[in-house]
Amino acid sequence: PIPNPDYVIPVEIEGHVHQVYVAKRPGVDEFMRKMAEFYEIVVYTASLSKYADPLLDQLDTHKVIRFRLFREHCVHYEGSYVKDLSLIDRDINQSIIIDNSPMSYLFHPRNAIGCSS
Repeated sequence: PIPNPDYVIPVEIEGHVHQVYVAKRPGVDEFMRKMAEFYEIVVYTASLSKYADPLLDQLDTHKVIRFRLFREHCVHYEGSYVKDLSLIDRDINQSIIIDNSPMSYLFHPRNAIGCSS
């Protein structure tokens, strides 16, 4: 557990319920709202939908996320999940990936902005 989580989300994995503790980054609500004025917001995560969907339901307070992609939309490559922008119906030249894992944007490094966890 983390101290003072913003949310605690129960997630069932293989018959066991686990508590997922979530702390939102400061300013994320305003950032998402402002970005949605100019860009289509698509969340592409290597997480399972049964974990990520409830989390995104909580985080998307302004309902700005237009589309959600999960692990099943990733390519399993050398033991990792890679987000392949060519598999989604978006212009790659107009798309970016913001991610903390360089492996996740292995196929599209020119479209990537790395960040910390």
